[in-house]
Amino acid sequence: MTDEAFWASVPLGRGVEIVARDECGLVALAKPEGLLSHPNTSRDGGRSLLRAEYDHDEECYRWPASGGAVHRLWLLNRLDSATSGVILAAGAGELARTVREQFRRMQVAKIYVALVFGVPRTAAEVWRDMVAVERRGGHLRTAAGRGRLPAESRMTLLRAGSGVPRCALIRLEPRTGRSHQLRVQCARRGLPIAGDQTYGDFRANREFARQTGVKRLCLHSLETSFSYEHGGRTHAFAARAPLPPEFERAAGV
Repeated sequence: MTDEAFWASVPLGRGVEIVARDECGLVALAKPEGLLSHPNTSRDGGRSLLRAEYDHDEECYRWPASGGAVHRLWLLNRLDSATSGVILAAGAGELARTVREQFRRMQVAKIYVALVFGVPRTAAEVWRDMVAVERRGGHLRTAAGRGRLPAESRMTLLRAGSGVPRCALIRLEPRTGRSHQLRVQCARRGLPIAGDQTYGDFRANREFARQTGVKRLCLHSLETSFSYEHGGRTHAFAARAPLPPEFERAAGV
């Protein structure tokens, strides 16, 4: 359990906000687009979730406390730097292990919103693919339609635009947690996410950026919710990071 002094000391990165926390020390942060979930090198400190040293073995941030002690905040999940939204952390190692197990068992519900080029043929459907995840030149790449890893997501149409290029806002609920899963599944169905520089439509990205001024990957982790056992009790946790306003504006292009 962590106190108010601990939370006041957390060295939040640029634009990062605490959007929810509970009595056990579980916290949800809203990460802006462009920030790393954690630094990969010593040069990444200024563009990471926290402005603090990161321990890759323990998967936690560390920063000085009074009296020579050290504060720690354990990272529980990750988002690509280009993706914004909810990311979870814990103020205690035991709690971190509990919640990480929830992620491993796929017992954490996550909702994303994406702005895509094109409009889905149906208002709602479940997407199922087999994918392959590979590391190429130090970067993860995922391919759908081959491989042995099942990837499943539920898609719901939220709003269809009428401009050129035609866009749509869709809700995505991943039921598996493959790297780049949502980006690849959208692209496979002819609905590339606006601003996706890896799996997207590069010509459409350029025109979209010219018309709207939006140059980011338009994928946002909107909500995360789950229940967990800790201290002999069941705790329910839910957090929401507001949708970036440029998504709504650009959806009408």
